[in-house]
Amino acid sequence: MTTRYDEDDECWIAECLICRVPMVVWRVHDPHPPAVIRARLITRLGAVADRLYEGGAWYYDDHMRNIPDHYHGHARRGAGAGGSRAER
Repeated sequence: MTTRYDEDDECWIAECLICRVPMVVWRVHDPHPPAVIRARLITRLGAVADRLYEGGAWYYDDHMRNIPDHYHGHARRGAGAGGSRAER
């Protein structure tokens, strides 16, 4: 299986099986969470990423390649880039 870092009624955070980086998954089967929920998901993932990535060098990537109908995002190492990626 995969490493689970955190979970509650709203989301779960685990290591992505494909990317091998922390990923947050909203439990609601909807690709478009309201802004307030999206912000909470990023904050929750950020707490995990900050622990795992020394110096806090990561960015949020919510380009949903493999599961486009279920909102999720990844904490990727580095400074980030344009597109749908949102730097912290």
